[in-house]
Amino acid sequence: MYRKNTGRGRGFAARGVSAAVALTGAALLLAGCSSDGDGDGDEATRPVKQQPKDTDPFWVNPDGNAARQVATYEKDGKKDEAARIRKIAEQPVGEWIGPEQPEDEARGFTEAAEKADRDALLVLYNIPHRDCGQFSKGGAADGNAYRAWIDGVAKGIGDRAATVVLEPDAVLHMVDKCTPEEFHEERYDLLKGAITKLKSLKNTKVYLDAGNAGWSHPDGLYEPLKRSGVEQADGFAVNVSNFQTTEASVAYGKTLSAKVGDKPFVIDTSRNGRGPYTGKGKDPWCNPPGRALGKAPTTKTGDPSVDAYLWVKRPGESDGTCRGGPQAGQWWPEYALGLAKNAS
Repeated sequence: MYRKNTGRGRGFAARGVSAAVALTGAALLLAGCSSDGDGDGDEATRPVKQQPKDTDPFWVNPDGNAARQVATYEKDGKKDEAARIRKIAEQPVGEWIGPEQPEDEARGFTEAAEKADRDALLVLYNIPHRDCGQFSKGGAADGNAYRAWIDGVAKGIGDRAATVVLEPDAVLHMVDKCTPEEFHEERYDLLKGAITKLKSLKNTKVYLDAGNAGWSHPDGLYEPLKRSGVEQADGFAVNVSNFQTTEASVAYGKTLSAKVGDKPFVIDTSRNGRGPYTGKGKDPWCNPPGRALGKAPTTKTGDPSVDAYLWVKRPGESDGTCRGGPQAGQWWPEYALGLAKNAS
């Protein structure tokens, strides 16, 4: 079911990423690149590098799907393809914490980021009754399981620097009634509790998801965002896993901000380089053709209301089994190549 362009199909799958994976990847490749990473060698052989810290303080995972794809293409002599995927591999993307080992994963990513002198970018997407039974359905079994999961994430982060995008669609799906009303009170409590827990950490920033500019009634979000604890968070996030333009997202974010204590916000620009899909077919949010990478991640946005442009959705990972795509969250190299090829 398609509901008002909410951005269904978060592209999350339980990937079983462990702390060992995160740290092993960092150990293997961080030695080959400096913190600000000029890199040695030609385009076909140089390792994945970190971005300059002053403009982009977030950690680039040297063992992510895109980095592995670069290595595969280079091994196969596909230099053009490798160069395109490198556009993704060398930008920081959100690390979506899985349901099974939240403490280990959060520790692994934040420790690897700390070793590279960067901040981890984490996405928490495990609210009970997640995604209303659609492509990314699932989530914690109940409220107590979710609280325990959040506790595990917080313990794993500890005092290390992290920016957290909290629960894509969780508030919006209460407003559009996709999530049954019987679950609303618990969800408000869980979101507010998660913000309180995460903000008790020394160096963690939290941005509560607030939908996207395709949502036609932002006035319906003000009170639900407040009830979910947005005023205790560092701000909110817009356009997560969606394709709305940066300009539209800024306008939408400022409209919301004015009603929720002038909170700043972050924008997911991972795939919005050509804006939303307007062609034929249902579910324009799900693996739409012809899209492109958007603005590179940075905290220097030139707008005091916008804390950062981020790649929250991992470019190249499927939104779900639509338009020939694999399951939600699975790496899809052909789609990744298209995003990179179409990028300006």
